[in-house]
Amino acid sequence: MPTKQRVVTLSKEERKALADFVGHGKKSARAITRARTLLLLDEGKMEHEVATLLGVARGTVYNTRKEYLRNGHAPILDLLREAPRSGRPITLDSRVEAKVTRIACSTPPTGRSRWTLQLIADKLVELAVTESISHESVRRVLKKANSSRG
Repeated sequence: MPTKQRVVTLSKEERKALADFVGHGKKSARAITRARTLLLLDEGKMEHEVATLLGVARGTVYNTRKEYLRNGHAPILDLLREAPRSGRPITLDSRVEAKVTRIACSTPPTGRSRWTLQLIADKLVELAVTESISHESVRRVLKKANSSRG
């Protein structure tokens, strides 16, 4: 027995705003997918049909519909914005990146012919630039700096 889905009903203004959003300018793929999801749900399509048509997981369609139903009073384009994601915050800011580059370009410690990734990581901790950093993070920073030099 199929479950009854709560219906998404868009006004003419909301439909037009979403259609314009999808058709014009540069936007994130996720925001466009959310807009298309709402448009298809408004046309009466079922969640699994929308998921198949858009090539997304059914949970994506469910979450978009749920967000619309919960915040339907908000401006329609506000529902398409990316919510902050959980997870570990970025610890390497531009200050740390600059310090990594400065250390790598400096004279290596006495008794060493060059800086190793681990030596740079240890030096950053010693200078209290960051509480901890792996040699792999140092490598990524240096690779990024090298590729931006061009």
